[in-house]
Amino acid sequence: MLVANIMGRVFMHPELDDPFKAGEDILAACQLKDQVDAVIFDFHAEATSEKQAFGHFVDGRASLVVGTHTHVPTADCQILNGGTAYMSDAGMCGDYDSSLGMDKEEPLSRFVSKMNKSRFEAATGPATICGVGVEISDATGLAEKIAPLRLGPRLSETVPEFWL
Repeated sequence: MLVANIMGRVFMHPELDDPFKAGEDILAACQLKDQVDAVIFDFHAEATSEKQAFGHFVDGRASLVVGTHTHVPTADCQILNGGTAYMSDAGMCGDYDSSLGMDKEEPLSRFVSKMNKSRFEAATGPATICGVGVEISDATGLAEKIAPLRLGPRLSETVPEFWL
């Protein structure tokens, strides 16, 4: 199995390498079903449009593209036309009674006062685990099923049916 982290550039760091070229180079060096049974891309980016475009770019050549960075699970789990599983953001694992996993008081204070008063501190409440479940064909290396995973006290819990 190949797992690769690709960094997006939109609203982040435009000086980073082109994520589409990086993905193409990775796929050229390690092709699905030729050298590996599964190819998973973690696309770490701000813009869902960039994540979606990347998913379509590698569709049929990767098993899964799952977005990260925005810390909020999306509701767009799907299998693209070519067989690649896709989700814009798996969500964070941490305390959702927070601001992106940080104690909410300092971020809230910064938004209201426009001043930094102290350092961000990690929220310490009960954690929610977010992710994605994927079933991949042994024959093709492409996705057959995809569903969200959420376990914890703040968000509605869901476990992929095909795991039960």
